[in-house]
Amino acid sequence: MTSKNIIILGDGMADEPIAALGGRTPLQAAHTPYMDLLARKGRNGLLNTVPEGFAPGSEIANLSVLGYDIPSVYEGRGVLEAASMGVEILPGEMAMRCNLVCVDGDQLINHSAGHISTTEATELILFLNEKTGSDLFHFYPGVSYRHLLKMRGGDKRICCTPPHDIPETPFLPHLIQPENEEAAFTAEALNRLILTSQELLPDHPVNKKRVAEGKHPANSIWPWSPGYRPQMQPLSKIYPIKSGAVISAVDLIRGIGVYAGLEVIMVEGATGLYDTNYEGKAAAALKALKEKDFIYLHIEASDEAGHEGDVALKVRTIEDLDARIVRTIYEESLKWNEPVTITILPDHPTPCAIRTHTRDAIPFLIWHREMQPDSVQSYDEFAAREGSYGLLHGDQLMKAIFK
Repeated sequence: MTSKNIIILGDGMADEPIAALGGRTPLQAAHTPYMDLLARKGRNGLLNTVPEGFAPGSEIANLSVLGYDIPSVYEGRGVLEAASMGVEILPGEMAMRCNLVCVDGDQLINHSAGHISTTEATELILFLNEKTGSDLFHFYPGVSYRHLLKMRGGDKRICCTPPHDIPETPFLPHLIQPENEEAAFTAEALNRLILTSQELLPDHPVNKKRVAEGKHPANSIWPWSPGYRPQMQPLSKIYPIKSGAVISAVDLIRGIGVYAGLEVIMVEGATGLYDTNYEGKAAAALKALKEKDFIYLHIEASDEAGHEGDVALKVRTIEDLDARIVRTIYEESLKWNEPVTITILPDHPTPCAIRTHTRDAIPFLIWHREMQPDSVQSYDEFAAREGSYGLLHGDQLMKAIFK
């Protein structure tokens, strides 16, 4: 009898103890009876998802969770998002994630332009492409604040700061820097493009309307994470997976799925925020799991709450994940003849106190109905330290799942 596997990934849900929660982390403070149940019935551990020399971005961490060798395959998040968007990266082209951000004077206020809607953002990106697009640059609209910029002849040897690392911080010191003389043209051209966007965007009707409504305007672009087309093997070539699917609201994870050889399943109402369609995602995952043997179910909401520094919202997103995703999938899987292995983890911590990612090891649990449990009684960052898996690194998680 074959086994089916589902990874449920709560992006950024790991955190640090918070005074407002009585010295507990959001995972400890949240009411999570089903994740706690699976921790008691399964086995637990910690996982390092960010190798030395790499920043703790979601692209690195999710590739690592899926068992890829990061130094061999990593080419920036822009190219991964391009795959999800159906944008081909040709030889001689460089792709970058391009955020729409909000600036005020010399300050970068936030990385998401107040979580601008996709409809508004698309209008702005198409406007920028009309005004600044050329043989050198081309913009492609994505979801909410997350877009794609392609540069012909771009040199990826540039230093870029992720905008979610510098909220409410002067942005000029964080403009793009070349790593060597050959990359100077790329850095200078991109910085000119950023400053040009700050001249063009404030007067656009979309932003005038947002300001009138008391919302943050999307009055600048912020390109980062450059790369060329990656060389990734499908997961089926590395692990005993016959067919698989990825479910996510964000282009980055869907793009990883494309290169990993997974079917991308779109769910109506999946937003990447606290208001995402949890029930729709759970239903889509169960339907896909009946047809396939590996599902990667990604939920973004806790990460965004961490970036906002909103402790109460982060606790709520964790509770929603437990009640509206984990419960449904666990209870339904118990009815199946074919055994299902459930793995639950974040990709990285996004502590509310600092509002950006850290490289600390994250807690994980693995459960299937015939597993001999360890002594862990709850699912959180500290309980997992006592788990029988100990501290794993990179592809050791996927090896443990398929052992």
